[in-house]
This record gives sequence, C-alpha cells and structure tokens, in this order.
Amino acid sequence: MTARVVDRNNKDPSVFALAINELASGRSNATGSVTLTVSAGSTTVSNANFATTSHVAFTPLTSNAAAEWKNGTMYVSARSKGSFTITHANNSQSDRSFTYGIQG
Repeated sequence: MTARVVDRNNKDPSVFALAINELASGRSNATGSVTLTVSAGSTTVSNANFATTSHVAFTPLTSNAAAEWKNGTMYVSARSKGSFTITHANNSQSDRSFTYGIQG
C-alpha cells in the first residue's frame, strides 16, 4: 500500500493528518517487487526511493525464491541513487519472485 504524498503548498492540516496516519498504519512508497532475471547472474532494480545508504529487506514469494534466499547466493552487490543490483544464482527458474522494502 502506498502512502499519500502531500503537495508542499497545501495548507489544509487534515490532508497532512491523513498522510501521517497512513504512515503510522504502515503504508510506504519505499516498497516494490522483483523477479530475478532468468539465465543471468544479476538483476537491477530501479526505485526512486533507493539511496546508496539504504537497507533493502526481501520477502520470498515462491519456493524457488525461498531456496535462492536460503542458499545464500543472493545479495545486493551494487548501489546507486535510484537503483540497486542483486547478484544471484544463474539458472532457468522464472519464478524467483520477491517483495522488498527500503529503509533509509
């Protein structure tokens, strides 16, 4: 679920209160999903909210994704403003899908 973004020129306190309540309820614009690239050793993820100092937490959505995570072959290998690269096993599985959250 995404959080409301309030225009800086908005003067209505109720709009700000709603946005703050959404954040307090767990909504965030710093989330996404990714499926690891088939037959490749890395996948690049673009997300405008990612910074070079951000932390990324992954949740596997399939058994093959969980196996990739458990095997320790998946890690964030490069960071830049607006994107990060995941290094992972090179195989033909097309369902290594994850959701992710960004902090910082």
